[in-house]
Amino acid sequence: MRNAFFQALIELTRADKRIFLVVADLGFQAVEPFVEEFPDNFVNVGIAEQNMTGVAAGMAMSGKIVFTYSIGNFPIMRCMEQLRNDVCYHNINVNVVSVGAGLAYGSMGATHHCTEDLAIMRALPNMTVVAPGDSIEVGMATRAIAQNPGPCYLRIAKTGEPIVHKSDIDFRLGKAIMLQDGSDLTLISTGEMLYNTVKSAEQLAKKSIQARVLSMHTLKPLDIGAVVAAAQDTGTIITVEEHNPTGGLGSAVAEVIAEHDDLRPKFKRLALKQQFCCDVGSQDYLRNINGLSIEGIINSVISVM
Repeated sequence: MRNAFFQALIELTRADKRIFLVVADLGFQAVEPFVEEFPDNFVNVGIAEQNMTGVAAGMAMSGKIVFTYSIGNFPIMRCMEQLRNDVCYHNINVNVVSVGAGLAYGSMGATHHCTEDLAIMRALPNMTVVAPGDSIEVGMATRAIAQNPGPCYLRIAKTGEPIVHKSDIDFRLGKAIMLQDGSDLTLISTGEMLYNTVKSAEQLAKKSIQARVLSMHTLKPLDIGAVVAAAQDTGTIITVEEHNPTGGLGSAVAEVIAEHDDLRPKFKRLALKQQFCCDVGSQDYLRNINGLSIEGIINSVISVM
């Protein structure tokens, strides 16, 4: 996903020199191609995320299209006041990119886990929140948020993630992508949980359980129509996210269901536990102990069905 982001950013900057990349002394071995081609469009502020956000806000208020970039929760948690007051209050084109979301930096402990970000960024006025499901979605999301006039948050994984989409997709901010249809239940995924969700649906089909699969790459604005249709058509909705259960995808979908009096689907959130993850291991290991592996998703679906 990281490589797809930088490739899209390079192509965008070739066409529009208003685009700038601001980093906080992270991202090396990934940012170099951009820096080599556009040295005048790159700023490294050092290990100072608050300053990174303030600089980006000033540039955006001068007519630039700015992307800030760092790992995990660093471009979010360390500079929340600047994001709220400098960026969102002025509704300017600053695009915050977090690489290694969820438990991607699992072996480095809770300080490097990015598991509350969707809830926090969803709460900020004017902020668009995007969590693509694979590198194909990342490239299209990068192009889409560059054209979006207000602040955006782009949550991506690191590198080496499997590509889920095998053909061209219709990517639009605020519109879910249906990867397959089904009548028994709907699995709604956000971010890089898409691969495990699709593979779970394939295994469930062998058990005669037909699942609709939605990639909800945009959490704000949420595709309300897709949620309503899923509830009406399949009667059961299960959300899948590598985020704690408060304020993320599951909460957003639950809000839609609760505000529609005619919807009464079965509903379950698959997410991380509401606690700091003190286990140490790879991302796959941590997903497994949190019930977000393919097997864990399948078992949860069967229990609900």
